[in-house]
Amino acid sequence: MNISYNWLKQYINIDIPAEETAKILTSIGLEVGSVEHIQNIKGGLEGLVVGEVLTCIEHPNSDHLHLTTVNIGTGEELKIVCGAPNVAAGQKVIVAPIGTVLYSGEENFTIKRSKIRGEESFGMLCAEDEIGIGNSHAGIIVLPPDVPVGTLAKEYYKVENDTVIEVDITPNRIDAASHFGVARDLAAYCALYRPEVKLKPYPVDNFKVDNNDFSIPVSVENATACPRYSALTLSGVTVKESPEWLKNYFKTVGLRSINNVVDATNFVLHAMGQPIHAFDADKIAGKQVIVKNLPEGTPFVTLDGVERKLSADDLMICDTEGGMCIGGVFGGLHSAVTEATTNIFLESAYFNPVSIRKTARRHGLNTDASFRYERGCDPNNTLYILKFATLFIQHVAGGKVSSNIVDIYPAPIARKEVVVSYQKINSLIGKDIDKATIKTILTALEVDIQSENDTELKLSIPSYRVDVERDVDVIEDLLRIFGYNNVQPDTSVKSSISYFSKPDSHKLQNLVAEQLTACGFNEILNNSLSKASYYEKGESYRAENCVRLLNPLSNDLSVMRQTLLFGGLESIAYNRNRKNADLKFYEFGNCYRFDPARHAELISAHNDASNKNYLAPYGEDFFLGLWITGNKAAQSWVRADEKTTVFELKAYLENILKRLGLGVKSFVVENFSNENIEQGVKLFNRKGKELANYGIVNRKLLKEFDINAEVFYAELNWNAVLKIAAKQRVAATDIPKFPEVSRDLALLLDKSVEFASIEKIAFESERKLLKSVSLFDVYEGKNIEAGKKSYAVNFVLRDDEKTLTDKQIDAIMNKIQHKLEETGAKLR
Repeated sequence: MNISYNWLKQYINIDIPAEETAKILTSIGLEVGSVEHIQNIKGGLEGLVVGEVLTCIEHPNSDHLHLTTVNIGTGEELKIVCGAPNVAAGQKVIVAPIGTVLYSGEENFTIKRSKIRGEESFGMLCAEDEIGIGNSHAGIIVLPPDVPVGTLAKEYYKVENDTVIEVDITPNRIDAASHFGVARDLAAYCALYRPEVKLKPYPVDNFKVDNNDFSIPVSVENATACPRYSALTLSGVTVKESPEWLKNYFKTVGLRSINNVVDATNFVLHAMGQPIHAFDADKIAGKQVIVKNLPEGTPFVTLDGVERKLSADDLMICDTEGGMCIGGVFGGLHSAVTEATTNIFLESAYFNPVSIRKTARRHGLNTDASFRYERGCDPNNTLYILKFATLFIQHVAGGKVSSNIVDIYPAPIARKEVVVSYQKINSLIGKDIDKATIKTILTALEVDIQSENDTELKLSIPSYRVDVERDVDVIEDLLRIFGYNNVQPDTSVKSSISYFSKPDSHKLQNLVAEQLTACGFNEILNNSLSKASYYEKGESYRAENCVRLLNPLSNDLSVMRQTLLFGGLESIAYNRNRKNADLKFYEFGNCYRFDPARHAELISAHNDASNKNYLAPYGEDFFLGLWITGNKAAQSWVRADEKTTVFELKAYLENILKRLGLGVKSFVVENFSNENIEQGVKLFNRKGKELANYGIVNRKLLKEFDINAEVFYAELNWNAVLKIAAKQRVAATDIPKFPEVSRDLALLLDKSVEFASIEKIAFESERKLLKSVSLFDVYEGKNIEAGKKSYAVNFVLRDDEKTLTDKQIDAIMNKIQHKLEETGAKLR
């Protein structure tokens, strides 16, 4: 949220540099992201000066340029070539001498000495759009004749300097989502450390009702969704462009000016944090306002011109003919304030946060009003805000209050009460704070002390502090105002011993991460929230197994991810769209799964009081994902481009398993394919638990992500692998003393037979002496019968205790050959 320092100082008499204020805000929990000094006119008109055109003649080499001499008060006349049609001798103009920087949007250029059609020019006579004070380029600016020569343009145009403080508001601190809210927290700090600084609330003592000529009755039919509704009418307002000072405030914080009345309501929202809405009172049918719900599917056109279908749960502000506004979310087009408006109905209400949140999500709307209402506004402040808004509108648009205030508040919301003990305060903070300081902070935070004794305080919490409900919340407030840096650590250290069973997951994560990074991988971190559409047509990851959010922020973040795959593909698409195509990514992250069958069992047993395992249908596992795509090596003078392959990915995966002390030979291998992986391999332990898989990502899936290159993906169930790794003992061994023996077999096989099955049969035939099996040639074509292929396979044998004899070698190879022939293989 952007805070204008000039605006902020309307509500607090602080006079210190903005950078120092930013440090204070960060120290009290309102973290400042940036501090930027700005002017209401970009560049601040620096270097520009008022000059007088002394002479003006036509350019000898042009039919539209003029040669002028200009006095800017320095004692030296400037020769300037000007192309404006309205330039004439005797005019007072804005001059940009050599070295002046002018701005155009995000770009800028510096005025330099130049030669135009053979004549030298030592500056520039400026138009409105060239210096940022308007949009006209019809001619140069001509000032009144009484403006003194040499006057700085920034003084003539009264350029205002301001500072934008970007405050990162956490979701629980909606009370600070306004200039007054920030000032209130700043004043609480200053009460302790700068007592001369005081909060200055906007005075509303001058509010009065002028007449009752335009009363509009209000009825609330849904008091649950609208616990409080306050309103009045103003007549005789003049809707027009906002004054410059108001537009400058808006420009500083990034708001768009609309008209003076709408701007006034937005000013109040950003000043006080309470949304206000103005209706054109003459457009209210039946001259009656009803707060209610409309039937399901009712069409309603909002301010942006979009027709939306209402839910029966959407709270609406209506007249006798239909809806005028989606309460607390978005106004309607029909009742909007325009330049033709003369009478307005002004609303200041408190809406149920849950109701507003659900409505905003249903319609995909995130407005300034809904942002505040859904987090919780102050239900006991609507009247003050209504008076503030009324006085402000009268200041910028005139008008008279033409009705008494309507205030419907059937069930007043009481302030929360909290009891906090001094002992707990000092225990949690880690420092003994004297009672007087504690009371000073509480008073500064507008917390009422209802009663107290030697050990505890009974407190009444302001209704705008929706985040303070327990004693620990109060203690957190005390600490942030007292200052985290004022709590010094004790000289004695108190510790407890923690024991982590091996293997240490975090340590091994770092180990593998370092290994992958050394191989050229980059670590990515994607959101655990994902699109439901990724799972709607899937079989391997089904929509019914998604863990769904009850109130998702958007449709793109509505379910918890079941796999790391899709997030990685999003990252690949993002990089490829920015010409970064050769990628190696890895990610550690949790994946989530919902079991509807177990959920149904739980629901059917809901009457069983002993069955409280409500989380049973939900599962969470930790995975490591790997993605590679593009070139393995870029083209250079020593080598051509070399594409990545699935076998490169396989090597990375096997090296990870080896690093964890797991040999690939101990796994059961199975080929697979699904809607996500065209060709892949799964690794299982001997008990059938899937530990990892890798393969080629399906081209149809890649097309959905707009990726036109092969992508290879591997996923490793980290927790399952660590369980096996915990049972492995990694030990150093000597280099073998006895030689190994290599034998080759040329096998004729069906095309459907994979090398993994050959490898499996070989190791099952000889577990002790067979050390490795590798495929070094595949042939299909001439002299090979249809449906067949030829594998050339290498077998390495070794006995670590003695040299193998020919008899032993032949026996082993005959056994392997026999087993392979049983599966249909033939020797070539």
